[in-house]
Amino acid sequence: MRLKPLNRQVMVITGATSGIGLVTARMAVQRGARVVLAARNESALRDLAGELGESAAYAVADVADEAQVHGIAEVALDRFGHFDTWVNDAGVSIYGNLIDLNMEDQRRLFDTNFWGLIHGCRVAIEHMQDRGGALINIGSVLSERSIPLQGIYCASKHAVKGYTETLRMELEKARIPISVTLIKPSAIDTPYKDHAKNYLDVKPQNPPPVYAPEAVARAILHCAQHPRRDVTIGGGGKMITVLEHFAPGAADFYMKTFLFDQQQTDIPAARHAADSLYTPSSGMEERGGYAGRVMESSIYTSAVLMNPLAATALAFAGGLLLSAFMRRAN
Repeated sequence: MRLKPLNRQVMVITGATSGIGLVTARMAVQRGARVVLAARNESALRDLAGELGESAAYAVADVADEAQVHGIAEVALDRFGHFDTWVNDAGVSIYGNLIDLNMEDQRRLFDTNFWGLIHGCRVAIEHMQDRGGALINIGSVLSERSIPLQGIYCASKHAVKGYTETLRMELEKARIPISVTLIKPSAIDTPYKDHAKNYLDVKPQNPPPVYAPEAVARAILHCAQHPRRDVTIGGGGKMITVLEHFAPGAADFYMKTFLFDQQQTDIPAARHAADSLYTPSSGMEERGGYAGRVMESSIYTSAVLMNPLAATALAFAGGLLLSAFMRRAN
């Protein structure tokens, strides 16, 4: 399967006004692509499209509504005549113990993270199945290993992984020339935690190691040009997934011992704090202000994109050492 060079592509990006989507849109245009920006905040979309100039068009859309997702494709066709890559990036999260979450909030999260992604996949395939292209779904390392306090988000990303893997096989069986990639970021320094709905008594934070959104954007743009099955962003996240595979009990021990505290600050949560579960965020923020060290790149991910087999072998070796250590600790 051959994909176009980026400077000949039109790329659709959902969740384009914040975090990973925003960084990816800016980087794509810098590298010569044309982009169709999709998000719920029209003001932020208008500002971003103005910043990116003639290379950008935008569509106001809530991905939970399939009709609005069709509208994204219509904007792409009206402005550029086609699109070559579709990136399903829109997503939301909730912090809190599962038994404390109300059902309406949990269903709304799935409407965005899972059903919204399915809407994007269906629309993208409808328009790319004859000419070919790349379909890139943004999952998470939490689709491989769940953590406490974000259980419903983890569940949605497990669902995304299952859907993406089946979709890939079915398209390959039907010889439809669309590359399907699942990107699985570790903790990323974006406004994600600030946009999440929070049931905790304190403000949440990302657990280390934390990576820059540029590391994800570079992987997305690579996969738009080179077919890849999946890519994990961050060696730290990859080692946790390997630990889950070889020593799930040790992974449970690590999570319940460290991940509750690592995801909570000492700052009291603001009452009636704004979140993006039902209404759009202000947008146009790339970073989330992580207080610790942010890894600007990932040696592991760079190695995966260059030599997947060697990088995977290295990660498995590291994971085996980590699992052996955790078994002794447990």
